[in-house]
Amino acid sequence: MNQLQALKQYTTVVADTGDFHQLAQVQPRDATTNPSLILKAVQKPEYAPLLAQAVSEHRGQPLDVVMDHLLVRFGQEILRHVPGRVSTEVDARLSFDTAATVTRARRIMALYQAQGVDRERVLIKIAATWEGIEAAAELEREGIHCNLTLLFSFCQAVACGAAGVQLISPFVGRIYDWYKKAAGLQWVEADHAGANDPGVKSVTAIFNYYKKHGIRTEVMGASFRNMGQITALAGCDLLTISPELLAQLAASDAPLTQALSARAAQAMDTPVVHYNEAGFRYALNEDAMASDKLAEGIRAFCADALRLEALMQAV
Repeated sequence: MNQLQALKQYTTVVADTGDFHQLAQVQPRDATTNPSLILKAVQKPEYAPLLAQAVSEHRGQPLDVVMDHLLVRFGQEILRHVPGRVSTEVDARLSFDTAATVTRARRIMALYQAQGVDRERVLIKIAATWEGIEAAAELEREGIHCNLTLLFSFCQAVACGAAGVQLISPFVGRIYDWYKKAAGLQWVEADHAGANDPGVKSVTAIFNYYKKHGIRTEVMGASFRNMGQITALAGCDLLTISPELLAQLAASDAPLTQALSARAAQAMDTPVVHYNEAGFRYALNEDAMASDKLAEGIRAFCADALRLEALMQAV
């Protein structure tokens, strides 16, 4: 049994890619996308026709409408290769607008349903700002399930759990990146590996809190930099992994054991935490890493959305 097979015993494996041709090789249950991954995919020759078709069929419509048709087209293709769900992201430029996020999410879901895709097979990705979490709470009440992304802090996770969102994607690798950069020459890789990795520790704390208090929101670790981060989270509900790291796991026969478990979490002494809007904003502001990475992530996704729009205009 290779490490990928072993991991699938404890955790649902999700492919983090817009390149649906790669999915058959690793056989994940679900797949996730974001503007950066779609931008990367449409610049490959094999995917250029999808971009051209979306633009041709909806020429003259607003760019945001064409964009959503393109995202849904990619999602449809991905769903042909996975048995589970695909995550499709709302424009990051709406991250601080609850009403606009809800409207956009409803449109994306309507486009999927118009193509015969069951809403249970789609997760709407939304940045875990206060406004994004409020939007997700409203959407969940309507039966539109959400994946809250760009999640770096415990307060974001607590607010998402209280909102009843379907799934969160805490970013392991980006947390690791921040702490490594902040430490500079003082960083010792061996001291921050495996369970001691700051991103792994963050996801572990969130997982344990949810399981201790019976919060139904699924925890999906994301944004991995190395195999050690993945194996240290074996047992997490889901892990979304790049095709490159999935291939490395499949090529390794090293032993892999379960690291996280709901039973162990339930035995822990973990108090309940509540956040109102003011408390959430203060807690996020006090976490320099989380506030930095959230802002940076939104800026990056916005920039890639603009690049994608430029490609659509050039077709």
